[in-house]
Amino acid sequence: MNTEYNSIKTGLEEAINFAEGKVQTAVIHKFEPVDVKNIRADVGMSQREFAAAFGISVNTLRHWERGDRRPNGPALVLLNVLSREPETVLKVLAMG
Repeated sequence: MNTEYNSIKTGLEEAINFAEGKVQTAVIHKFEPVDVKNIRADVGMSQREFAAAFGISVNTLRHWERGDRRPNGPALVLLNVLSREPETVLKVLAMG
């Protein structure tokens, strides 16, 4: 746990220094919009299966797929990871 703590602490210190203008460069991770329907289709799940597997409501999933709403925050991060590494995510889900 000490390693994880130190990594998080270092990251926060770097972010603070950047925000305060003490350094001019920083690594910024931006997640692009995702095609939720294609991601779900690629993993071969129905809407109900996908929603249950990832802890979201079917209604939320339908809104994302229609484009009425866009996922953000942790959901967007998860969907980006799932789109790039589906086997890994599904393997981790199976361990659950």
